[in-house]
Amino acid sequence: MRVTTDLWVSALLRRVFAAGGFAAVVTRGAAEAGAIFVLSRGRLGEVALFGPAPQTSYDSAKPDERFFSLLGSGDDAAPFDARLEREKKFDPDIWVVEIEAGAVPVEELLSVRTDS
Repeated sequence: MRVTTDLWVSALLRRVFAAGGFAAVVTRGAAEAGAIFVLSRGRLGEVALFGPAPQTSYDSAKPDERFFSLLGSGDDAAPFDARLEREKKFDPDIWVVEIEAGAVPVEELLSVRTDS
């Protein structure tokens, strides 16, 4: 059984804080099953947006794990903010979590899939 989005986001926040980083819920969506987007900000100004991985990324070995895909990265957050606004119009139940991971790479906090 998959954990609720609310519980998963709470666990992510704890992992980020435990790693010496900072995190905040920017948009709180549906507690049971809202899609999660993570905006990662680096200390030197770099920004990366992670969103739910396509369904093809899931396999029967770990059907309950949440996977993410890198949707983009760069030095300007404006395109990512615009993308999140479009996502909110499409699905008002999304969660947006902003993190500054600190010394731990984001890939250690999220299950990031790079395959298509």
